[in-house]
Amino acid sequence: MNPAPDIEAMKREAAVRAVAAVEDGMVLGLGSGSTTAHAVAALASRIAGGLHVACVATSRRTAALARRHGVPLTDFAAHRRLDLAIDGADQVETGTLDLVKGLGGALLREKIVACASRRFYVIVDETKLVARLGARTPVPVEIVRFGWETVIDRLAALGCAPSLRAAGDAPFVTENGNYIADCAFAAIDAAAALEARIAAIAGVVESGLFVGLASRAYVGRPHGVEVIERR
Repeated sequence: MNPAPDIEAMKREAAVRAVAAVEDGMVLGLGSGSTTAHAVAALASRIAGGLHVACVATSRRTAALARRHGVPLTDFAAHRRLDLAIDGADQVETGTLDLVKGLGGALLREKIVACASRRFYVIVDETKLVARLGARTPVPVEIVRFGWETVIDRLAALGCAPSLRAAGDAPFVTENGNYIADCAFAAIDAAAALEARIAAIAGVVESGLFVGLASRAYVGRPHGVEVIERR
């Protein structure tokens, strides 16, 4: 019997390969989640070796982790445009590099950073690859708290099964003060069109569909890292 793959090792190797592409003097965007934590550690190692960078963090947790590792932080007041964003994903569509993100709750800031970056590299283990987005995990949608019930109803009209994310006995609240609706879709054949339909609903702040943003994916596999370029 073959041993089970080491998911954390695969994520770590993907992060190390992505961070190896960082150039001296870059301004970076750092995503959120466990895979990004490996990227922060790899970045700290390169900084200790003389690399000079500044980073915009997408969550308080990432910012705190960067400070602990001695990774310099900056913000959009100082840098309107970033050279490179590095982040994980919950699903990566292999043919397009379109993504589902946001199971960690930081999708709005992650999308702002991705859109402000000249390049966006995704770091994942192979279990995050899918032929079509949807089905395996829900699409998170950040929504305002006022009238959230009406927003849920309109999301359901798109053909999904939405549920308000909970944190214990209360709704989950993002760092931006909003709620998240997790929307269970079947396989998504037209991600860009769906992204636009979700965005058109009053009360929606942002969705976890990241369409046409990722330029490269570093995929950790049991015997190495595969690099996939967007076609």
